[in-house]
Amino acid sequence: MTGLLLDAPVVDGIPFARAGRDDLRAEVTGLLAAGETDRARVLLFADADDWWTEPPPPPDQLARVPAARTLREAMALLGMGRVADYFAHRWSDPTHLAGLALLQAHWPGGRPVVDVACGTGAHLRELSRRGAGDLLGVDVVWAKLWLARRFVCPGARYVCADLTAAPDLAVGTPAYVMCHDAFYFLRDKPAAAAAMRALAGDGGTVVVGHAHVADPHGQPLTPEGYAEVLGTGLLYDDDELTRSLLEGRPPRPSAPADLHASEAVALVAGDPLGPAPADLGEPLPPLSPNPLYRDGVLTWPSERYAAEYGPRSAYLPARWPDPLPADAARRRLLVDLPEAW
Repeated sequence: MTGLLLDAPVVDGIPFARAGRDDLRAEVTGLLAAGETDRARVLLFADADDWWTEPPPPPDQLARVPAARTLREAMALLGMGRVADYFAHRWSDPTHLAGLALLQAHWPGGRPVVDVACGTGAHLRELSRRGAGDLLGVDVVWAKLWLARRFVCPGARYVCADLTAAPDLAVGTPAYVMCHDAFYFLRDKPAAAAAMRALAGDGGTVVVGHAHVADPHGQPLTPEGYAEVLGTGLLYDDDELTRSLLEGRPPRPSAPADLHASEAVALVAGDPLGPAPADLGEPLPPLSPNPLYRDGVLTWPSERYAAEYGPRSAYLPARWPDPLPADAARRRLLVDLPEAW
């Protein structure tokens, strides 16, 4: 880890220390010095990751984001498009359930937690609601961290930074460092793995969830490739993780050679720790009907979402059942939405 976090400009409690954005960082610093916090925030809202191809919304639209009353309204103003569908419905998708299964089997306990590429903080929220403390979310997109802090998990701290060029994040060790549904996008995976190990420290734990084996939108590796990069032989099939949470049982690990047909895999390196003291398959109240159901019919938010998650979401029936089954919460017919969803 390099540099000092104290040098990064801070807007709404979130430092902006992203590498390769020296001009933007200098402009934001200048605006803050001049008392122009609103203009600085708009500039940060417009900054996207290197995979995003859409232009940012106009500044006057971005200026209205802080007045948004809900997560969905804020994402619409930010012009998040297809990504907003995923964040809005994270609570019941099979990838999120697989991540919860990993937490269930390898619980951080009282250790500090760093969520790399945390997005809007869905996993941090789960940890916070289950009593975990000392939570840090890191992402290269400042707007996602703003959403996390405002709407999803205000109890964590957040830093906008690149994993491999991050400042000193002031994380105690041994730590629990996780990266869900993002590691396959990282271009320099050996450097990313080394940075995660350094953050975890001696005796720490590194968890990578939903690492695609085949995906045209990222740069995936084979199961053996991921295992070599992360230095571990503890791997899971992503679908197995989802099923295990739904069935209320521990997930079964697999050898890398047996995972070539998997869409995605998960890996745990370092201290595997032990299972969670509570059942993460049961979402915490208050619970709400899954908003994917419209007029009693399961309705996907987009064709893209349906193609990616529909085939792996058989636990969600096509029509709203009446009466509700006893396992309605476990099957995510009922979900624990953020208060200002």
